[in-house]
Amino acid sequence: FGGTVSYYYYTIFLVKNQPFVVTEPLANVAGIVAGGMLGLGCGRLISERFQKTLMMACAVAVIFLGLTGAVKEMLALDGGGLALVGTNCMLASLIGGALIGEAINIEDRMEKFGIWLRRKTGSSGDTRFVDGFVTASLTVCIGAMAVIGSINDRLLGDPSVLFAKTVLDSVIVMIMTATLGKGCIFSALSVGIFQGAIFLAAGFLEPIMTPAAFKSLSAVGDILIFCVGTNLFGLPHVRVANFLPALVIAVIWVLAG
Repeated sequence: FGGTVSYYYYTIFLVKNQPFVVTEPLANVAGIVAGGMLGLGCGRLISERFQKTLMMACAVAVIFLGLTGAVKEMLALDGGGLALVGTNCMLASLIGGALIGEAINIEDRMEKFGIWLRRKTGSSGDTRFVDGFVTASLTVCIGAMAVIGSINDRLLGDPSVLFAKTVLDSVIVMIMTATLGKGCIFSALSVGIFQGAIFLAAGFLEPIMTPAAFKSLSAVGDILIFCVGTNLFGLPHVRVANFLPALVIAVIWVLAG
């Protein structure tokens, strides 16, 4: 038994016989907490009118990030003109992901976890806590930067993508916390679990994450980020968390094609 434990310990925590520390994913967590704390302090000083304006600014920024990312991945030159590519993959991923996500009701589970966090942190009177937690978690976890950054850091020793993501996440969560409250700060937990799991599993993911798979993942992920932005705008609510299986389907579609 002791030998088995030792084997798995060294399998997980040694790379090329060198010990490593999960530094960059933790830096991302710390950046979100720092940005959230700053936003929480600023939010108390900002009037409700300014908070609404900041929320609209945040919504525009998130929509823009999602839209431009999706367009970049799905537009290609074709005979001197532009053509939309990957539409079948996009449709299959979103529809299939929605069906699977609704069947297991991911968003409801996230909301229940948010309610548990609200109770454990003594924030029962904060009516925006759960909305802030879910919205911020989806914003900072969805997208290729989380996947690509974690894999690059683990396998190539290149933390640049994760560090860039840390800066972006810190700013986004700061603005969200100023308007939606301290529930946004706890999105650091979601990022830590999500990126930490990818970091540790990177050795298994590397063979399947081809450039085409990354491209497909990015396109679908950016569409989901766009939907997060529309939710911030107060448009008809999209249960974005229930679309998360679409990211897996997008990769499988490319590998099976």
